[in-house]
Amino acid sequence: MESVKEYFHTDWAAMTDTDWFGLVAVIILSVLMLILYFYVFNPKNKDKLESHRDFVLKDNSTVGEDNHGDKK
Repeated sequence: MESVKEYFHTDWAAMTDTDWFGLVAVIILSVLMLILYFYVFNPKNKDKLESHRDFVLKDNSTVGEDNHGDKK
């Protein structure tokens, strides 16, 4: 058990500004990823996300036009 404590021991006082920046960045990004995962994989949001499934294939010039290309 002592070797596990030694393995996870951190000298907080010896951490540089870069170390603290990296630690804070990792924590913030991890929290944002968890929020995103819960949002994406929540069944309640499935219809909302499925409506944007083919947004890359849609032509924006057809927005506001009928089937013949005439503007409404």
